[in-house]
Amino acid sequence: MFAWVKSATVLGIDGVPVTVEVDVSGGLPGLEIVGMADTSVREARQRVRSALRNTGFDVPSRRITVNLAPAGIHKEGTQMDLGIAVGILAASGQLGDTLRLRDYEYLGELALDGSIRPVRGALAMVLSAQERSSKGVVVPVAGQEEVASLPGIDVRVARHLGEVAEFVKGAGNLPRAAGSQEESPGAPNPDFGEIRGQRAAKRAIEVACAGGHNILLTGPPGAGKSLLARAIPGILPDLTLEESLMVTRIASVAEALPSGSGLVRSRPFRAPHHTVTAAALVGGGANPLPGEVTLAHRGVLFMDEFPQFSHSAINALRQPLESGVSVVTRSRGTFTFPSRFMLVAAQNPCPCGYWGSDGHECTCTEYQRRQYLSKINGPILDRIDMYMPVERVEASDLSQGWCAEASSRVKDRISAARSLQEQRLGGTGLLTNSEMGPKELSTLLSLSRDARKLLLEAYERMRLSARGYYRVIRVAATIGDLAGSARIEEEHVAEALSYRQRTSEL
Repeated sequence: MFAWVKSATVLGIDGVPVTVEVDVSGGLPGLEIVGMADTSVREARQRVRSALRNTGFDVPSRRITVNLAPAGIHKEGTQMDLGIAVGILAASGQLGDTLRLRDYEYLGELALDGSIRPVRGALAMVLSAQERSSKGVVVPVAGQEEVASLPGIDVRVARHLGEVAEFVKGAGNLPRAAGSQEESPGAPNPDFGEIRGQRAAKRAIEVACAGGHNILLTGPPGAGKSLLARAIPGILPDLTLEESLMVTRIASVAEALPSGSGLVRSRPFRAPHHTVTAAALVGGGANPLPGEVTLAHRGVLFMDEFPQFSHSAINALRQPLESGVSVVTRSRGTFTFPSRFMLVAAQNPCPCGYWGSDGHECTCTEYQRRQYLSKINGPILDRIDMYMPVERVEASDLSQGWCAEASSRVKDRISAARSLQEQRLGGTGLLTNSEMGPKELSTLLSLSRDARKLLLEAYERMRLSARGYYRVIRVAATIGDLAGSARIEEEHVAEALSYRQRTSEL
């Protein structure tokens, strides 16, 4: 007998439909899986056999052929176990004739006792089914929170293969996906109000967050660069629903979603160690998975000790910083991952960290300092919007008995500025000033006469590149948004230009 059921697999961060075709025919008993299946899929033969037997079903003593169509797509993972088991039951006549068999897609890994375990990328596969207007999907109970809020599709949850079999036969029902729609709370972020001093650096970070601009912090050890960076998630606006779905989808595929967590609402903050490889940073593997730049999508990528990262890892940032995507090509195809993040990099001014410091004497030679700073090459520096020196905190700031402005108030200003950008960029598909290209800059922004004059003078005097020229306009537009100005004024351009002076030029 022949039967087919629907399942899915994951390619990159996308769910791809898979039709599980099962044929039970005469011949030597055996179970063979074909259709470009990797080891994890082929091992389903043993899991499915044991799960069927331990659930009380018969394993046909005949030749069972399972084809995973389309056969030209490589398939990996354990999410098709449930579909294969249901297909074998249907082809062997143990489920009867029911419409539910083909109305639903079946996703889940089978344990040997027939219980159903969660799988990675569940949200991506359910979203794919929703886009194809499938009636419904059966998923494991564990991990149902990430798919519970999707409208327009019937998501059912099951704990055991026996429950699914009863559901398909029409003899039982499965509950709909439910659970908390909020992400699991993580470690608390430092509050801006707890950071003493650093008024100029805080202002620069506020501007960077309001427009999604990349920023490089340079200062001696202990000045507070890392603390300032880790306070950023507390001042960024919450994700919109569309952003939340994409960020959760990426985390689900990368198995970075905390157990029991619903949709991710806070913006991601990723801080890879400086020993990270280029493949781990931008994505890689035989069947590529998202890298750090994709896990930081719509959030922050913090790279502390920036010059200590490998040359290949730093240069791998060029494409994501410029285009907002990471393209990974392997023998199995080309995969495009969204990578629209805000880069926050931190570095010391020299190898010992104390060049230009009043409190310590620098022990580095001029050659050592230049070699250290030259690790960050010009093309990468040109893709950074803002350069900010972070000075040693004064004793008077440390001894103050009051705290500075809290993160909540800064967040309100940034959210208001983002709202202005949303209105300005509506219909363009862009979300922040940092994403605007020359076309949007010339048609959507208005500069005063004095602002334009100052900008052109600075272009010649500071020897800006064309890319740097446009980045100054973007930052000036964000400063204007924070001030509630309808156009870019001279003072906005002046402040934006102050953020283009690199530490090596001071």
